[in-house]
Amino acid sequence: MADVLFPVSLDQALDLLAKTEAPAVLAGGTDLLVQVRQGKKTPGIFVSLDRIEGAQEILETETEIIIRAGAPLARIMAHPAIRDHGSVLAQALAVLGSPQIRNMGTLGGNIMTASPAGDSLPPLYALDARVQLAGPEGFRRMPVRDFIQGPGKTALAPGEILWQANFTKPAPGTCHWFEKVGQRTALSISMVSLAALFRPDPDGRVSKVSLAWGSVGPTIVESPETETFLLNKPLTREVLAGAGDLARQAVRPISDIRATADFRRQVAGNLLMRLETPAKGKRLTRY
Repeated sequence: MADVLFPVSLDQALDLLAKTEAPAVLAGGTDLLVQVRQGKKTPGIFVSLDRIEGAQEILETETEIIIRAGAPLARIMAHPAIRDHGSVLAQALAVLGSPQIRNMGTLGGNIMTASPAGDSLPPLYALDARVQLAGPEGFRRMPVRDFIQGPGKTALAPGEILWQANFTKPAPGTCHWFEKVGQRTALSISMVSLAALFRPDPDGRVSKVSLAWGSVGPTIVESPETETFLLNKPLTREVLAGAGDLARQAVRPISDIRATADFRRQVAGNLLMRLETPAKGKRLTRY
């Protein structure tokens, strides 16, 4: 196993990345260390975020929520600002792995793994989240949907660190929904997941909606056609069934050991039917 270095500042961490050969940034390590043991990654040295001041912070401004890359998933899930303004993310993290994984794993690590089945990613897409990358030339920012480029692939440049993710607080009255389907009820890798944000007007018609599916494409799948179809309509079973047909056309699933492509495609549309429950004012809290 390679040595682990513990910088105490972001500048020191970036300096170590620049001066060491084949470095790997280590946050919780719940994904990275598995890949190392499997021989998929062979870092020459680990640069840990664990002792960097501010690397585990969760911050709230008047308009935004900021989550630093080293923040543990369990802390994010329980944070009042996330529950109030990012409930869709809290719901997703509640079904990610085990309590041990949630206490050790970090949001930065889950993003960097860039798995189509990563439970935090559909909520971050639906929230229109952005990432901030720290590098030798300073900071650069981009939408998370641009940062994730494929299975295990990101836009992180050599010498950079994923420093934080942030999203604008959804408007009051926005409904949050996340659900995933797996082969069992706990500790399950997603076969299909859906993150949804939508805001009904006083008449119950959708005035804004954002949808993101996991495990049905090489990256998280969004469907502007489905969202447009839902606008200015009530979320009745008939409307949601029509939206489901469009969603099945948008997804690009594969068959693997967990599910067939046809099953994933069908479920991707079926999950939209769940939105009828929060649309009727019933809130199911599962975290």
